[in-house]
Amino acid sequence: QVRLVESGGGLVQAGGSLRLSCAASGRTFIGNAMAWFRQAPGKEREFVAQLSRNGDSTRYADSVKGRFTISRDYAKNTVYLQMNNLNPEDTAVYYCTDYVNGYWGQGTQVTVSS
Repeated sequence: QVRLVESGGGLVQAGGSLRLSCAASGRTFIGNAMAWFRQAPGKEREFVAQLSRNGDSTRYADSVKGRFTISRDYAKNTVYLQMNNLNPEDTAVYYCTDYVNGYWGQGTQVTVSS
């Protein structure tokens, strides 16, 4: 059974940083494109960042461009989302996904205080 488990969320002040992790178990996802989405209270889930299959291409939502970085560690079977200069509008539950195969994690809460 494939599982994606996010971690690293928490409460941080505006201007601070967090690094989210998404660990895959059950099978390796080496070679799969991966992405992060987020969902704020009362809003629809939205795209945040994407990493290509071989890791040489990334794409970001305009709202996080220049502040967030998506990366992966093949040896650890883990995808990361480094989030810098956070602001209250980044408050949301963050989900990682192997969207090609339809696998989603359970989410991790990020709360940014002003």
